[in-house]
Amino acid sequence: MNGYRKLGRPSAHRKSMLRNLVTDLLREGRITTTDCRAKEARRAAEKMITLAKRGDLHARRQVLAYVIDEDVVTNLFEEIAPRYADRNGGYTRILKLGPRHGDCAEVVFLELV
Repeated sequence: MNGYRKLGRPSAHRKSMLRNLVTDLLREGRITTTDCRAKEARRAAEKMITLAKRGDLHARRQVLAYVIDEDVVTNLFEEIAPRYADRNGGYTRILKLGPRHGDCAEVVFLELV
């Protein structure tokens, strides 16, 4: 097992899609997506929040290398990370909504706890 889902996309498209999902999650607090995409985006989002909890310059640059929007990174370091200061992981929640009309893919909410 290689440790990640391929999601039926070439690697560059998959990485770009996950970066966009994580950026939108950190900006909005809740996104709607499919179950497989949410599980992969959750892994990356929790790593970004853990880096932001460190709060140093190196962690900020690592987050900036992954998250697309600089305003989201500022919000992550100033508001989101202090909120989870006493929590050791489990920053996100997946709520199932049911099958999507058309292709019957499982649709979920991915949200910050």
